[in-house]
Amino acid sequence: MIILGRKVLVVDDEKNIVDLIVFNLKKEGYVPIVAYDGKEGLNLALTQKPEVVLLDIMMPYMDGFEVCKKIREKSQVPIIMLTARAEELDKVLGLELGADDYVTKPFSIRELMARVKANIRRMETVAEKDNEKHTNLLVYGNITIDPDRYEVKRNLEIIDLTRREFDLIKFLATQNTMVFSREALLEKVWGYEYFGDVRAVDVTIRRLRTKIEESPENPKYILTKRGVGYYFNVDNA
Repeated sequence: MIILGRKVLVVDDEKNIVDLIVFNLKKEGYVPIVAYDGKEGLNLALTQKPEVVLLDIMMPYMDGFEVCKKIREKSQVPIIMLTARAEELDKVLGLELGADDYVTKPFSIRELMARVKANIRRMETVAEKDNEKHTNLLVYGNITIDPDRYEVKRNLEIIDLTRREFDLIKFLATQNTMVFSREALLEKVWGYEYFGDVRAVDVTIRRLRTKIEESPENPKYILTKRGVGYYFNVDNA
């Protein structure tokens, strides 16, 4: 189903790429908002309240990393990084700063539209759950997950998680120790099919371990089944 009227902010200094993205966004029923430099992009992200931000890295005035960091300080809007860089470090840095995903140029426009749609659908599901009146706390050892408040606590202290991190830990914690491959997690949590790069899953798992585990190098909750995938250890938590 096409989601009509949702605003998508495109921040990129390459006009031909912007024109291509805008054309396809309109075709899918979205309302594109455009910025050609980082400073303008940050301003529009905070004032126009888009549903998704498509954010390039190399731009005038303020690069995408800094824009991502500043957006994340004030908003949980999904951010998809658009980058021509192939270096793994650049991709990881964007995710570490709070981006939800990245797409490497040249990208498939079909893939990009699928990711936009998946992120909007995910946020709408979150909003629906936020409006629920009942509370279903999940408690595992010193970790408490509150699906209604979208909060995770460790030793009664609230942990600062991004929406994606929360979605991932809640999903794994409610699957009764089932093991999921990275491809499966992309489909179940990110909301789209596997397109060939699962680094986003690994980075998000690592961030979660850093935040919830007492010893991230020897995790107690989010474990790896070598050669298979990840699972939440509810039995020994």
